[in-house]
Amino acid sequence: MKPSRRNFLQSLGVGVASLGVSQQATAVGLKPPKTAKPAGDGQILLVGDNIAIAKTEYGKVRGFILRDIHQFLGIPYGADTSGKNRFMPPQKPASWTDIRPALWWGNSAPQIMEKRYANVYASFVDHWNYDDVSEDCLKLNVWTPALDTQKRPVIVWLHGGGFVNGNAIEQDGYHGENISRLGNVVFCSINHRLGALGYSDLKAAGGHAASGNVGNLDMVAALEWVKNNIANFGGDPNNVTIIGQSGGGAKVTTLMNMPSAKGLFHKAVALSGSSLAGTNKEYAEKLGVKVMEEAGLKPGEIDKLQQIPWREYIDIANRAVEKMADEAKKMGIQRGGYSPVADGTYLNQGTFFTDPNHFSANIPLMICSTFHEMNPDRTDASLESISIEGVKEKLKPRFGDKTSDIVDAYAKNFPKARPIEIWALVVSNRKNAIATADAKVSGQKAPVYVAWFGWQPPLFDGRMRAFHCDDICFWFYNTDLMLTHTGGGKRPRALSEKMAGSFLNFVKTGNPNGGGLPPWKPYTVQNGETMILDDTSALVNDPDREARKALA
Repeated sequence: MKPSRRNFLQSLGVGVASLGVSQQATAVGLKPPKTAKPAGDGQILLVGDNIAIAKTEYGKVRGFILRDIHQFLGIPYGADTSGKNRFMPPQKPASWTDIRPALWWGNSAPQIMEKRYANVYASFVDHWNYDDVSEDCLKLNVWTPALDTQKRPVIVWLHGGGFVNGNAIEQDGYHGENISRLGNVVFCSINHRLGALGYSDLKAAGGHAASGNVGNLDMVAALEWVKNNIANFGGDPNNVTIIGQSGGGAKVTTLMNMPSAKGLFHKAVALSGSSLAGTNKEYAEKLGVKVMEEAGLKPGEIDKLQQIPWREYIDIANRAVEKMADEAKKMGIQRGGYSPVADGTYLNQGTFFTDPNHFSANIPLMICSTFHEMNPDRTDASLESISIEGVKEKLKPRFGDKTSDIVDAYAKNFPKARPIEIWALVVSNRKNAIATADAKVSGQKAPVYVAWFGWQPPLFDGRMRAFHCDDICFWFYNTDLMLTHTGGGKRPRALSEKMAGSFLNFVKTGNPNGGGLPPWKPYTVQNGETMILDDTSALVNDPDREARKALA
């Protein structure tokens, strides 16, 4: 089935005119990007002894120039995190005297890599990019139009994968070349510690008080590197925007609630993920004690834990999670594991965004999710003909006795949606995204802009829908680079120009208006202003509010 070229919301039977739709606007102040292909057939890659050399506080680095964009890959912002540095706050990297080559990506943080490519559909669609895995992973990448003093706005990308998987260049759509060129901005992406190596709270077991948050402290260290060095790469350390997707979106909201991150960024974007609280401190500390038990060590023997090979340690830590499962449920924790800990020192306790005097109160936030974050039938055509009763049966294990009411509420809210689309909408609901928007605008003064991505690629017989991750390459003007998400060509590129233009305006000013999308009002709890992103984009008032009520 081919996706509708109309606004997707209209195809589901929701009249956008009745919801405060604004007419499609033309791009304002956004010049067409320079062609990536130079005139004639000249050289497009420049690399050599005296090309693309930049200074950092630790030594000089040598990158390369590709299609007029300077690129520096794998720059150290922290020391090796193995051995005595494991479970410890990040340390500064050692300085160097020779010019250091910055020509290849830094190591991915330790994570389970076995069967990474076992799912051929996922491997094809997301076109995974993984390289060496090592605890020496505190590296970042920089794309910039020039090494000068222009002070361009800076974008810092925080990858997805929960707090457990991923890396800074996991997908081709993460690359910063095109958005750097289009907006005359500096783009950075970072690797940092993940999973049990980044978030094992060992304080109660004799470890460092920060051990439950060292993965996030790595991000703070990367932002400190940006503050101290990005001017040498043509960037402005006083105009930094952090953006993340999925787990990266949660990284954005946790950084907004870390005291040590104050002053290191000025705008924030959370795509398809956010969090309103850190991991329960009591649970995290008990889990840390359980890790020591599972490793056969006594409290205080952290030095021995630091010497266990990282792959073995991940297995030990995961077994500890399993053995803590029953106790976690008694504590009201449905999903245990390793993520930033609300310890009250390194990460705020309680619900985020409640303090009107917090530094995050002055940071504008953009939130976006997709219509079909979790789409059940991309690789199963038989589900296209499922009945509404079949959908209820499939969802009953998740929603229990509320299943029928929830499905009926979505069917009523979206009267033209087919059962398979209802299924996708229910499991991809905006409950968390709206909760974050409500919390931010209720407790703080900086504006929030909310979007809902509904564009559907003409791939897999139209069954991909507006899936989790699909919008990233649109924001970064990479639709012709991430072909397995878009199909490429002028149709996705047309929307990408508007989305990227609006994102760039937000990066520069904290306001996305004038970039090509319709006039975009800040979100309010009363109206739920939401920008629907599609071939024809529109600003509407809370289009799924009635359906979401059933999820309460």
